[in-house]
Order: sequence, then C-alpha cells, then structure tokens
Amino acid sequence: MRKTSNPLDLAALSRQIRRHIISMTGAAKSGHPGGSLSAVEVLVTLYWDVLRHDPANPKWPQRDRFILSKGHAAPVLYAVMAECGYTPVEELNSLRKLGSIYQGHPDIRYIPALEASTGSLGEGLSLALGMALAARLDESPSRTYVMLGDGEIQEGQIWEAAMFGAFNKVDNVCAIVDYNKLQLDGAVKDILELEPLAAKWRAFGWHTLEIDGHDIPAIQAALAEAAATKGKPTCVIAHTIKGKGVSFMEGDPRWHGVTPNPQEVELALKELA
Repeated sequence: MRKTSNPLDLAALSRQIRRHIISMTGAAKSGHPGGSLSAVEVLVTLYWDVLRHDPANPKWPQRDRFILSKGHAAPVLYAVMAECGYTPVEELNSLRKLGSIYQGHPDIRYIPALEASTGSLGEGLSLALGMALAARLDESPSRTYVMLGDGEIQEGQIWEAAMFGAFNKVDNVCAIVDYNKLQLDGAVKDILELEPLAAKWRAFGWHTLEIDGHDIPAIQAALAEAAATKGKPTCVIAHTIKGKGVSFMEGDPRWHGVTPNPQEVELALKELA
C-alpha cells in the first residue's frame, strides 16, 4: 500500500472511506453508520501514516496493532482495510450478508488480518494492554492502538484496564476515544456523564491529549506525541461528530444504528463526491 503523511491525500482518502460506509450500510439495510463516520479521519491517519503494517504480510511479528473496541463501527474498519489491500473492495457491499467476510462486528475467523474479534464492549483496552505488554516482553518495537467509544467507556472494565496500564507503565499503547458525545439512545451526558473526561484519564495516570478528531494534522501531532511519551500510556480524546460528512446524519443519535434508504444513500454520496 502507498503510505502518505500529506493531509490533503488523507482527506481525499477519508472521503472515499465515507462513501464506502454509506454504500455498505445502505446495501446491508442494517449496521451503524453514525459512529463509523465519526471515526474516519483517525483510522485513515493511523493506517496510511502511522501504523507499521504490511498488507502483504499481515502477521508480520513486528507490526503495530490496531483494535477497534467499538466493534459495531466495523464499516469504517472494513473500508480502511479494503482500501489498504487486506480485503476485497468489491465485496464491501456484502456487509452483514450470510457468509460474507464482512460480518456485523469484526470477526477474526472471517478476516484473519484482524488483531481480535470485537464488539463485546469494554474489552478492547484490556486486549490492547495485553498485546503491548507482550511486545515489551519480546523487546519488540510494536505499538498498540485501540479505539474506544464514548458510550463504551461508561463500563467499569475500561477503568480497571486504565489503572492496570498506568501501574505497569505500558507506554507502547495508545487509547483513542471517539468522543462524538452520542450513544445508542441519546446524548452521553444524559445517560451517564463522562466529564471531566480528560481529568479522569489523567487521574488514572495516563498522558492525555484532547484534539479535534477530524483535524488530520492534529491527529498526526497527537499520535506522534503519544509515540514519544515514555513511562506512561497515552489517551487521545478525539472530539468528533457522529455522522460526520453527511449533513442529515451529523449530530443525530438516530443514525447510531439506522441505515440510509436508497434515496438517502444517493443524497449522501452526492455530498461526499
């Protein structure tokens, strides 16, 4: 695959990924477009600019790892992996079809290049810390990145893992919170408030950064700072917009798990042209 650090290239890739997400979820008539669209710039920057990985050798021992803990946002991960060359682009619209490799949640039985099967929320940070500790024991340069949903981090296992990571100084792991502030049935602040979120992560011993999660240079700078931080893990709180890129989806919690009909697919793709 072609690596690039040019923000204009990454922005163009992000538009393509968004088009895939709309087409996939529209064809499937089920899935999670809102939280997939909010995560696009972070995943594009990771896969094209930051991660050490090789689609021709997906189990390269010294690769960096990425775990999508909020596994219901599988469409964004599938679109990114397909455009990188791990899986077929032409099969993306088989999302959620019987026998498709593109299951409703990432499943390593169907896509061996995945690092883990995810979607049982709350578990990804623990997985990431285990992988990062293993890399440290192996004296490997591998780093592990994990994306968490904001609704997901209302779960207790996240904070137990956060304590563990700081206590063990796991500085080769970076947690990224997709902080779009909406979850399945409403606003995070109305269901179980997370604020002051940055202060919580800092209190748990993590080097913590807050960024605009759609600003590619800001994402690049934050991930570079994470890689340079020694002695503690890093959390990047990425402030994002659910449904980003599609005007009628942005900031509307209904698009968490509702998919566009054919007319809405057409309208969204025109906006993303």
